[in-house]
Amino acid sequence: MPAPFPTRDQLIAFIRSAGPRVGKREIARAFHLDAEQKVELRALLKDLEGEGLLARGRGRRYGEPGQLPSVAVIEITGVDTDGETTARPFGWTDGMPPMINVAPERRSRGAYAAGEKVLARLKKVGPSRYEALVIRRLSAAPPRTLGILGRVGESLRIVPIDRRAREEFVVPAAETGGAEVGELVWAEVRGVRPLGLKEARVVERIGPTEGTRSITLITLHDHDIPARFPDAALREATAAAAAPLAERYDLRALPLVTIDGEDARDFDDAVWAEPDPASGNAGGWRVIVAIADVAWYVRPGTALDRAAVERGNSVYFPDRVVPMLPEPLSNGWCSLKPGEDRPCLTAHLRIDRDGRLLDHDFRRAMMRSRARLTYTQVQDAHEGRFDEMTSGLIESVITPLYGAYEALARARTTRGVLELDMPERRVLIDAAGDVAGIAARERFDSHRLIEEFMILANVAAAETLEARKVPCMYRVHDQPTPEKLASLREFLETLGLKLPRGNLMKPHDFNRVLERAAQMPEARLVNEVVLRAQAQAQYDPHNVGHFGLALKRYCHFTSPIRRYADLVVHRALITALKHGDGGLAAVDGDLEPLAQHISATERRAAAAERDAVDRFTAAFLAERRGSQFTGRINGVTRFGLFVTLDETAADGLIPIRTLPDDYYVHDERAHQLVGRASGLTFRLGDRVEVRLVEANPLTGGILFEIVAGLPAAGGRRRSSRLARTSSARPRAGRRG
Repeated sequence: MPAPFPTRDQLIAFIRSAGPRVGKREIARAFHLDAEQKVELRALLKDLEGEGLLARGRGRRYGEPGQLPSVAVIEITGVDTDGETTARPFGWTDGMPPMINVAPERRSRGAYAAGEKVLARLKKVGPSRYEALVIRRLSAAPPRTLGILGRVGESLRIVPIDRRAREEFVVPAAETGGAEVGELVWAEVRGVRPLGLKEARVVERIGPTEGTRSITLITLHDHDIPARFPDAALREATAAAAAPLAERYDLRALPLVTIDGEDARDFDDAVWAEPDPASGNAGGWRVIVAIADVAWYVRPGTALDRAAVERGNSVYFPDRVVPMLPEPLSNGWCSLKPGEDRPCLTAHLRIDRDGRLLDHDFRRAMMRSRARLTYTQVQDAHEGRFDEMTSGLIESVITPLYGAYEALARARTTRGVLELDMPERRVLIDAAGDVAGIAARERFDSHRLIEEFMILANVAAAETLEARKVPCMYRVHDQPTPEKLASLREFLETLGLKLPRGNLMKPHDFNRVLERAAQMPEARLVNEVVLRAQAQAQYDPHNVGHFGLALKRYCHFTSPIRRYADLVVHRALITALKHGDGGLAAVDGDLEPLAQHISATERRAAAAERDAVDRFTAAFLAERRGSQFTGRINGVTRFGLFVTLDETAADGLIPIRTLPDDYYVHDERAHQLVGRASGLTFRLGDRVEVRLVEANPLTGGILFEIVAGLPAAGGRRRSSRLARTSSARPRAGRRG
């Protein structure tokens, strides 16, 4: 007679007690299972793995998610904001890896490099958190490079797409991996040959590089952004269905509308407002912000959830979006399409006439969007230019929205929010997928309206979780560091601008500087350096407030379709307010490793999006080689000048070797290059005229040569002396 088959709890308890990892054979032996029961065991293990209760490692060995052995090989990932070395388990495949901090050594062996493998003794110091004591360094894995396979004479070469790479690699004919000349490939770099270039072998073919469609592909691989969903996640998304009304608050008769850009790919927030009927709140407003109920469809521990954690957020490129969730959710059940019932989590908010938040409530609801509006449509309607859709919404929807916005704008002014003016580039793509142009992204009051509504809901969410003592994924923005403030003061003084002394600043201190700089030629530059001086916003379960928004508590609640942080906040609210299924799981109790992970994926996405815009811009300019442009110097280094063009806001480099013949001294404090013999001076903020020499869509690199310096508008003259020397031919090999 076969032994009793273990229950789920018995099986989990055994695996957790047996050590970091245990195989199916050991499990079967421990419970004395026969051949038929082993088949049942395999199915149960698969179910538990799918629910996130177990994790499978190498060799099909099972263990508690995030559980590591006492000694393991780990891979260095970098240095965190506190200067501590961080790592992850080498070869980790179980979703989000545990957080590992590498303990400093008594005898320094030199800094660890990202990607380096070490053998370490691990000590668990919290849920999904370990401290590592390095036993010994292991041989580093061969470095990899993403590049184009080319041919020079009889030799095959890898040309890296990284604009900072300064060397090519030789590829033996037998090591091409089947790739053809002109294809994008991943290559593994080998050691230095006795003479000449390093050698590499192709380890992965990516595909052809012709046309702009390859730009996003290159950027995805360059930043290691996952573009494909696991089959299990796709199956779960495809199986999703309409959520029942059940106990949801029925808002389907309310004229909620979505307001987004013309090129928006998802619609996860809707808004509504009306004058507050309460007698004690004259001039006040009732506001509802409705957000797609992603938590209903993406439950903790599922394949969908693991895929969302891995991505951390959606990534937006000029020609496509790489979503955090598969299309059946991101463009389907979690998209608030007009005329269709959609489950949502709603913030019901009351503000007074000066935009102060009086009270708030969060409810699970069912809504039906009245209209999908664009920022331009809403702004036009507010200014009296109606179309067929907005003419019927002006009195009931649009006018009240602007009334509430005006109150919130007063509150923003009273708080003293940091008001940076940083225009964004918008890449225009035509029907053929080519770059049709580069334009500044327009900013209307309709944009600010939605931003203020979202900020209001985010504050209310943070207040609710804090009051209920439920973990919150805060969006924090700390004060600028004393070091950054000192550097900023030094720069501003070169422009005759002064920042107050002291290290405890308020946003309005920066705003005064920005207001004084607004009429100066360097206005855009001043905005950029003030931005660089700020701390980096990030996610954290510990609240330090949001300096830039001048808020004591703040979180992200309004975009769970594209940010995992918002999904965590939704789950926390569902748990705090007892709103049914889909709340926080027990494993979410320690949010710190998750906060660090999604802060890193956010930085990764931002870097990828910038790189993609640079590459699309280079593609647009590639056919205009030899053309002349005006621009402004936005960076001064010992190897040259960085220039931003007026027409497209494209950034490019003027190498120092191409400047009129002289020996140039880099004055780092004054942000200038000075010709030792001629006295010719190039300073940060100077206007110049340049000629386009090269624009490489694969790297995003753009090179210019100087044509003429232009006198600054008013004030002191700068590099206008260049006009009389601009015909001089540069001499190669000049130092600077």
